[in-house]
Amino acid sequence: MLKNTLVIAGPASLDLAKSISKNLNVKFIEPELIVFSDGESKIRIPPVDKKHCIIVQSLYPPIDRHIIQLLMIIHKCRRENASKITVIIPYMAYARQDKMFLEGEIISISVLAELIQNFGTTDMITVDIHNEHSLSYFSITIKNISAIPILAEYIKNNKAIDIEKSIVVSPDEGGTKRAEKIAELLNLQILCLKKTRDRKTGLVSVDENLGLVVEGMDAILIDDMISTGGSIVKASELLKKHKIRNIIVLCTHAILLDNAFEKIMNAGVQEIISTNSIPNICAKVDLAPILSNVVVNTN
Repeated sequence: MLKNTLVIAGPASLDLAKSISKNLNVKFIEPELIVFSDGESKIRIPPVDKKHCIIVQSLYPPIDRHIIQLLMIIHKCRRENASKITVIIPYMAYARQDKMFLEGEIISISVLAELIQNFGTTDMITVDIHNEHSLSYFSITIKNISAIPILAEYIKNNKAIDIEKSIVVSPDEGGTKRAEKIAELLNLQILCLKKTRDRKTGLVSVDENLGLVVEGMDAILIDDMISTGGSIVKASELLKKHKIRNIIVLCTHAILLDNAFEKIMNAGVQEIISTNSIPNICAKVDLAPILSNVVVNTN
């Protein structure tokens, strides 16, 4: 058991925090939360004086509310002289806003990094951050761990597809490395679809020439995160056009905005599998073991 350590759940990650506390065999604290009609949050937690506080809070929508809640808990721990404050943010918001795309834009991830650090965080753990360049804005120790190995392990035991007759598919070339990693673990061939964007209309299209025959195969469609599901839908429709048999969608973070789940399933997907970085019906892979392992090895 870790000495003088406790796990504090952020309101966004109650189940995951509880699972981490069980893995670490340490005290679990669930905050008392009130969200008022105007949207303000009020949080109460018991004293944490001089303890190592592990705070678990994913930053999925409503993102800004979850950020404020996280900062409240960090502030409370610092004011009560926590010996160490480890913040676990499984899904890191604003990681796509890591540079100035237009003159005058604020680099959002740099603001979030300053807030988390200045409030007293000692070190931080996140999972499959969308853009690794975002890590450069943090001056504290931060570990970005990969969920690919546990996703691969889950898919090996999944009966919805025939592994021996499967192919790993990335919906775009930007996800090539991710697809290569899971393909290596599963000993499978990889296919990266090619997307193009019309500069005038902004519409995205996918090259229909796959370069290989996939008829009768099963597909493992892999991405780091699914927001509206547009890329996954286009990829699934194209694969079905080429007579792929079954499609399993695999991701770390299933945000699933704007009826994304229904759209993806209607595109011919058999199952969507994600980690529990965001609690929903697709969260079938528990991050607690690998997150707990990182905590133990950095203590």
